[in-house]
Amino acid sequence: MDFVDQLKQFAKRVESMKDSLQTEEATKTALIMPFFSMLGYDVFNPQEFVPEFTADVGIKKGEKVDYAILKDGEPVILVECKSITENLDRHDSQLFRYFGTTTAKFAILTNGQYYRFYTDLDNPNKMDEDPFLTINILDIRDNQVPELKKFSKSQFDVDSIFSTASELKYVHEFKDVFTKQLSDPSDDFIRFFLQGCYSGPKTQNVLEKFRPVLRKALNDYISETMNDKIKTALGGSGGSVSVSDTSTALPAADDAAPEEETKREPNIVTTEEELEAYFIVKNLLVELADVHDITYKDTESYMNVLYKGNTRKWICRLRLTDSVKYLIVPDENKKETKYALQDIYDIRQYGSQLEEVLKRYL
Repeated sequence: MDFVDQLKQFAKRVESMKDSLQTEEATKTALIMPFFSMLGYDVFNPQEFVPEFTADVGIKKGEKVDYAILKDGEPVILVECKSITENLDRHDSQLFRYFGTTTAKFAILTNGQYYRFYTDLDNPNKMDEDPFLTINILDIRDNQVPELKKFSKSQFDVDSIFSTASELKYVHEFKDVFTKQLSDPSDDFIRFFLQGCYSGPKTQNVLEKFRPVLRKALNDYISETMNDKIKTALGGSGGSVSVSDTSTALPAADDAAPEEETKREPNIVTTEEELEAYFIVKNLLVELADVHDITYKDTESYMNVLYKGNTRKWICRLRLTDSVKYLIVPDENKKETKYALQDIYDIRQYGSQLEEVLKRYL
């Protein structure tokens, strides 16, 4: 069984057990120790995997971290564990204290579902405040698999992981910066773009004038790029499919009559704004599902974004008029939560809510 299959199998274990685990000890035994066993460590060998490892902090003696992974008799990874019911945000400071007292180069904070990986990129021997890698066992991205595999016993190499950690840290930070600029471009960011296309003085009034223009241009570019990729994917090698036809080009859901999915009401007009909003939603969910599986069905009052064309599996509804703009998201009982939008780019703020809906259908 290869590493990807092992991860998938372990994810099923976490999913099946997580609701029945109420304590830290239960989480350790049922999830965390099997996780490190999957990575190739002998969790019952105290010369390799040490429970209750002593990490004295200053004048405080006898401070213990839950586990330490040893290599050549020295700790290389510290592991602090919490119950799967706990939020990890409140516990990184404890691991922070332990980190500088040992020779360990990496630290992991986990509750059995989430694993946060830390090192000391900013200051030597002082754990960074932010993890360079965060993994949700129930939602592992493809690009995270090789990074996690580097922590397996057979592949573990301090220098290699440390080099990767630096890259991951800045990739994550660059994404955060770009996301912020997409929603609210800074003055410096606007000036950068104006350099090549606007010769007048860059006064504050000018910057304010171009702020919404740049925001729209950036988001339009992303939407158009996704649009082109999706049209290419839908068109295959033999031709192309118009974006306006995407809702009828896909197969109907098994439990809905084909004519229900393909019939177009004469009063329905799918606007460019609706299509752009649809592609924003699709872009937010592209890492969770195949692009072919996120479809839409337009109605007179709203656009329905669906999973696999199934009207019973609606991800959200988009009501977009000149006077009102709403994103409507269902909970597990199909009860609707309505979010008011100033413009369609505000949809990006609700990516986590949309992901939660889609996960219920996967």
